[in-house]
Amino acid sequence: MTTYKGINGFAVQSVASDPSPLDEGQVWYNNATYAFKLAAVTTAGTWAAGGTKPSAQNQLAGAGTQTAALAFGGGAPSDGASSTELYNGTSWTSNPTGLNTARRALGGCGIQTSALAFGGKTTVNVSNVETWNGTSWTASPATYPASPAIAFMAAAGTQTAALGFGGVPTGPTPTNQTFEFDGSSWTTGGNMNTARRRMAGFGTQTAALAAGGFDDVTPALSAVESYNGTSWTATTSLPSAVGGNSGAGTQTLGLSFGGDIPANTGATVLWNGSSWTSNPNSMATARGTLAGAGTQTAGLGFGGYSTAATGSTEEFTGPGSPVTQTITTS
Repeated sequence: MTTYKGINGFAVQSVASDPSPLDEGQVWYNNATYAFKLAAVTTAGTWAAGGTKPSAQNQLAGAGTQTAALAFGGGAPSDGASSTELYNGTSWTSNPTGLNTARRALGGCGIQTSALAFGGKTTVNVSNVETWNGTSWTASPATYPASPAIAFMAAAGTQTAALGFGGVPTGPTPTNQTFEFDGSSWTTGGNMNTARRRMAGFGTQTAALAAGGFDDVTPALSAVESYNGTSWTATTSLPSAVGGNSGAGTQTLGLSFGGDIPANTGATVLWNGSSWTSNPNSMATARGTLAGAGTQTAGLGFGGYSTAATGSTEEFTGPGSPVTQTITTS
């Protein structure tokens, strides 16, 4: 008689909780729920509700991963918030101290224990730069060099190898400027081909992607550009023009989601380094000016503006990611 052990060389394990991480095709018996289970892979990316942020903010910045994220700044309820909140994959915790300069529409990047905040807007645009050590923010003497000061820029990279690009000074015309930060000072990088603001940005200082946004001439942009540490190159456009979107991942494996131009959307598109694919599942809450963190296979979208500023958080599981399925007789 053929058995599972005879075919695979091992028996089905009996465990009290589902194993982690999962391997595709793995089978086990959960003796706490009395169910046989299987590790399969997703065929399409899916969004699921995460813990709600303590403060509802739009025009905020984000950093980190799906299970260790950081949210800071924002535009509600005041013109600029100092709030700083940490996510552990389940719930958010408010940090006792926030940004030294309360602001919205700022650039932000890094990880939960080492992040960077720069530029943005109070009642006016500011050039302040702050570094985060996991507990508190420290004002940096290195101000963001765009002149005049700008807001609504995108960011990529880490606290000691950061990239800021695009944005807008006071007035309608956005900039194509790019600046690189080494942890202590900023230097000028290559200009973007298309000046824009409120776009998705992700990746590293030497391998970044800018997607969408708007230039105040057209309702929204579909243009996408990649950065190699020296210059920007136009690449495959988004399937649809969108502004106010956010993103996560790397230059070769990323995603863009949400947006509010031309209308609030939860649409999600996946990037494989050369082309975009529309994901069949959208965010539950359509919104723009939200923040993002994580990767294409484990992304996070939080905050933003729908009919009002929101603290809603959603977790993205990308296609091809291992998921647990219960084996039934049906």
